[in-house]
Amino acid sequence: MPDDAFTEHRPLLFTIAYEMLGSAADAEDVLQESYLRWSAVDPATVEHPRAYLVRVVTRQALNHLRTVRARREDYVGPWLPEPIRTAPDVSDDTILAESVSMAMMLVLETLNPTERAVFVLHEVFGYTHGEIAASVGKTEVTVRQIAHRARRHVHARRRRFEPDSDAAREVVQRFLLAATTGEVQALMDLLAPDVVQISDGGGKVVAARRPITGRAEVARFVLGVLRTTTTATRIEHATYNGMPAARFVTDGELDWLVAFEIHDGRITGLYGIRNPDKLHRAEAVLPLDRGGHQPWKP
Repeated sequence: MPDDAFTEHRPLLFTIAYEMLGSAADAEDVLQESYLRWSAVDPATVEHPRAYLVRVVTRQALNHLRTVRARREDYVGPWLPEPIRTAPDVSDDTILAESVSMAMMLVLETLNPTERAVFVLHEVFGYTHGEIAASVGKTEVTVRQIAHRARRHVHARRRRFEPDSDAAREVVQRFLLAATTGEVQALMDLLAPDVVQISDGGGKVVAARRPITGRAEVARFVLGVLRTTTTATRIEHATYNGMPAARFVTDGELDWLVAFEIHDGRITGLYGIRNPDKLHRAEAVLPLDRGGHQPWKP
């Protein structure tokens, strides 16, 4: 049955769409469009459903990405990917965890749509240049050139990455304790000298309008923000985008969340999402899947 094939491969299809778009909402739209196209096809004419569905989703995501890029250029303040809640064991697949991390998703935003599709499909999912060519409408030679250019661009900008772990979560716990109790030196000791803090409010709530860099500046910002929280605010630990995170819940509503990037026991990045439009889908854990060693094959 066509529904069975789509349901079986849905985690893989969602992961591809999300990594290409940086938005769970947009990824869901792409999956809906792709399902409508799939349901109109006679399954008997499709030899390999997974390969067919991946091509459909890739094409739909490319079309969608070209549309939303203009909208993001007008975004108020820094733009961050829509956070997705992931199971802690997503970190067992380091490639997958890094590919959905906030830092990597921001680097992917600097690629053009075709470069992003080629990089994601080749570097994350392991598709060959020939397989990708059929999805992006380019020759294999051209795809190979695009892949080389995109890889060089990403590698020059990617930040150091360590997957979520017990040690990383302990650093976050110590950081939150120091921040909530006002222990400035303990807070500073947990921040890397080149730490970066990015807030995404989308112009809808109060948030820093530009990235904050440096240990002293970030510590001052964090302490200032936490001074505005009330006793009604509850801090919960979670995993988002394969990173340790903290959820700030006020009166039962998720007010904002922060994902932490950690390297060598110190926090190198804080990614705070306050835009309410990006928090609607932040409760449920979303399954991610790279499709095994040969995701293009049946």
